[in-house]
Amino acid sequence: MTLNYQFYKLIFKTPGGTSRGTLTEKETYLIRLQINDPDETEYFGEAALFRGLSFDDIPSYEVKLKNICKNFDFEDKDWWEKIREFPSIQFGMEQILKAREVYNDKKAKDEFNPVLFPSAFTESKAGIPINGLIWMGSPDFMKQQIREKIDQNFRCIKLKIGVNWNEEHGILKNLRKEFSESDMEIRVDANGAFDFNLAQTVLQQLAEVEIHSIEQPIKAGQIHEMAQLCAETPTPIALDEELIGVIQKEEKSKLLQIIQPQYIILKPSLVGGWKGSEEWIEIAEAQNSGWWITSALESNIGLNAIAQWTYTLGNPLPQGLGTGSLFKNNFYSRLKVEKDQLYFV
Repeated sequence: MTLNYQFYKLIFKTPGGTSRGTLTEKETYLIRLQINDPDETEYFGEAALFRGLSFDDIPSYEVKLKNICKNFDFEDKDWWEKIREFPSIQFGMEQILKAREVYNDKKAKDEFNPVLFPSAFTESKAGIPINGLIWMGSPDFMKQQIREKIDQNFRCIKLKIGVNWNEEHGILKNLRKEFSESDMEIRVDANGAFDFNLAQTVLQQLAEVEIHSIEQPIKAGQIHEMAQLCAETPTPIALDEELIGVIQKEEKSKLLQIIQPQYIILKPSLVGGWKGSEEWIEIAEAQNSGWWITSALESNIGLNAIAQWTYTLGNPLPQGLGTGSLFKNNFYSRLKVEKDQLYFV
């Protein structure tokens, strides 16, 4: 069997607005496993590098990926540890090795949607609760997205905030007037947009409109400021970007011990795949921090791998899993949203 890779660029149907800027395309890398059998079976894993955000967004990334594909030792049990500095490649290779493991299962032989974790989910008997994502934009555009999610029967929505807080605050207040906390769970994601002083005000205002949680209110790296916010906040705080680049298990433990967040958000492509995420979960649960899983603009290949694994974790909270419908040129997918549940069909 052989490994190779290819670069792929996903194109957004509609630009996605965040406090870090507007996204129109998303670069990614596909790792292909070719098995020399009569069926010429092949599987794909996704090393979903996120430009400007991934810890492994470095000039030598593609050289490293090429070298791994050329020289990978399938018998090396310590391979994951040896590439901790390349979390997106860790995740791509996890997918490849899992596909190789289930190769003899005929139901798993789907190059883009292999059954990696057989479960009630992959048997189409159960779904995963998910939140509806609302991108930044004009108040009218954000309201339009909210109405669409409500019409689709979502009971949990997440709004990107941090460009114009006054307008965003107004949208949240109006939304809460229409839907009570028991009718609609609202999460917000600031992507580190606020400074420390403004964040304190925002956290109080969010509590007044009964917001479930806010992701990354201030920029990552301000550990003691974040710890103070988490200690005093009336609105639960979820760490997101704060986790990126913290690759050793002892460093992860130290970070969470200092900050003591209410939640952490785990994006396998950014934190070392399934194994890296499970390290974070173990540490978080030991100190009673909650968590959920979120995709990070992967193609349907990576999303399939994240969704199947997420179901096995048994977390009842709404997860942040998209369906790949954002992109014009995505790959075939067996994932489908019905109301506010993600299904494998």
